[in-house]
Amino acid sequence: MEAVARQKYVRMSPLKIRQVLGLIKDKDVEQALNILHYMPKRAAKVLEKTLRSAVANFFVNEEASKVSPHDIFIKTAHVDEGPTLRRFRPMSMGRVGRIRRRTSHITIVIEARN
Repeated sequence: MEAVARQKYVRMSPLKIRQVLGLIKDKDVEQALNILHYMPKRAAKVLEKTLRSAVANFFVNEEASKVSPHDIFIKTAHVDEGPTLRRFRPMSMGRVGRIRRRTSHITIVIEARN
């Protein structure tokens, strides 16, 4: 049995989120939450909220009441690129500089060990 949590349009670059996501892949949920909670990166807070949402989605099902919280692990976790917001600001000699504000879509799938 598995549960999915998705967070879309996160105003953070996918590269910055992938740095933190690599540390929690294929770990127990309890261990991953501890890592994320004490990590100083801004992406850790976003990933922690998404992971907690996945755990809540997991325990909504009736079958999940038989599963111990220690037996849940992160099956897959990935970050996709969302739409880029394009902003412009004036530069020297009358030129225009483009600023790309990137967004991300986060997907976390958790599953119970058998």
